[in-house]
Amino acid sequence: MDFDEYRKYDATGLARLVADRQVSAAELLETARQRAAEVNPRLNAIVRDVPAEPGDDLTGPFAGVPFLIKDLGQDYAGLPTSNGSRSLKAHKVAAHSTVVQRWIDAGLVIFGKTNLPEFGAKAISESTTWGPARNPWDLTRTPGGSSGGSAAAVAAGIVPCAGANDGGGSTRIPAACCGLVGLKPGRGLTPFGPETAEMMHGAAVQGVVSRTVRDTAAMLDVICGGEPAGPYSPALPAEPFASFVGQAPGRLRIGVRVPSAINPNPHPEAVAAVASAVRVLTELGHHVEELPQAPFDDAALAKDFLLTWFVNLAWKVADAKRLTGAPDIAFERDTLLMAALGRATSSVDYVDAVQRRHEHTRRLSTCFESYDLLLTPSLATPPPKVGQFDLPVSLQRATDALLRTGTARFLKHTKIVDDMINDNLGWVPYTQLANITGRPALSLPLHWTADGLPLGVQFVAPLAGEALLIKLAAQLEEALPWSDRFPVMN
Repeated sequence: MDFDEYRKYDATGLARLVADRQVSAAELLETARQRAAEVNPRLNAIVRDVPAEPGDDLTGPFAGVPFLIKDLGQDYAGLPTSNGSRSLKAHKVAAHSTVVQRWIDAGLVIFGKTNLPEFGAKAISESTTWGPARNPWDLTRTPGGSSGGSAAAVAAGIVPCAGANDGGGSTRIPAACCGLVGLKPGRGLTPFGPETAEMMHGAAVQGVVSRTVRDTAAMLDVICGGEPAGPYSPALPAEPFASFVGQAPGRLRIGVRVPSAINPNPHPEAVAAVASAVRVLTELGHHVEELPQAPFDDAALAKDFLLTWFVNLAWKVADAKRLTGAPDIAFERDTLLMAALGRATSSVDYVDAVQRRHEHTRRLSTCFESYDLLLTPSLATPPPKVGQFDLPVSLQRATDALLRTGTARFLKHTKIVDDMINDNLGWVPYTQLANITGRPALSLPLHWTADGLPLGVQFVAPLAGEALLIKLAAQLEEALPWSDRFPVMN
């Protein structure tokens, strides 16, 4: 199969070709590898090869379909999971993650691991370990993070969908940057085991980025459900998620919010993205209205999110040191700075921030008493340039001095956290809400900028709202198709 034919199919379509013996798994893998060899030197999306020699005995709903997994939270037995960090680059894991085993059981042919920021701690995929991943729509721009390598690979046509996970927007942000579908399932619906029961108190979940809604739904069927050592036995719908594709969502009431406390004046293209969505939603018969104010305190939520993120990162650095004996020099400057802020956080302040999640959740739940869904942009700006968030040299030197002298913890008494919110979350202020509250959320590629860049919109649903999101997404996909859009990489 040549690439022009290969790229016409999503994962569901390729699986059907294999099942009908119109093409073999080996042929698909060769096509995917050839495409990777052609474009990956420019994208830097795939950072590690996974041995794969598929036979004719593969079974499962995606038997024979080439697939990539993220190099964080998706362990492949016998290979390292780097987490984007030099400290773990050579540390091999003993067993497959549950989610990886479920993909293998579904017949997917895993042949590589994808790029990300160190420990998934940024919304851009630019680690010093692997170098920056690039956006196939514009190689000077980021594909987002932290599942940026997966999104770049899918958008460039290497694979039709790829593994992702999401602790603060890490599936939805790359999907929005790369013109893809990105679903963050609700808390506890997908597994993080067997080594970890849940990450970040359940704020982080597993998933995929894909080109089509039906692939996203069918992949959720593959990976959803509890595991023996897991913390939950999640409630599942009576029918498969894939069956909701094509079902009418009914006439929905959708609340819209574009400004945020972090970024009260989003880029005009972000405003236009929501306007495009509102227009097509209205044409489809849904009731859409602007919310006069945010249904939650997004400024407080951002601070609580970052505080818990810093503490979590401090633990990740400590854990990597325990596993490998890595010195501080094995970690990036920004990672060490955030970890220092995490260690400077008292246990009481940390629990306060975790407990306030319930307040944010209650406020959002009140919104869902009047509306079926919340609509926002996925991004407040078009995808930024690669390197845009690098610290100036003067600040690098100052930070190095603070880290060297062990005084970085005192930065918590300065405005650095506010600056980090503005600098790092200013272009992505919308996605953390769903993680903190544990609600499902979905980014859809409903808008391209005047420069030809994707900029998605996000729908947030109440508990167990995945089926509703899938129904609406499929309806929007039919009304405003996007899967035939393809970047021209110059």
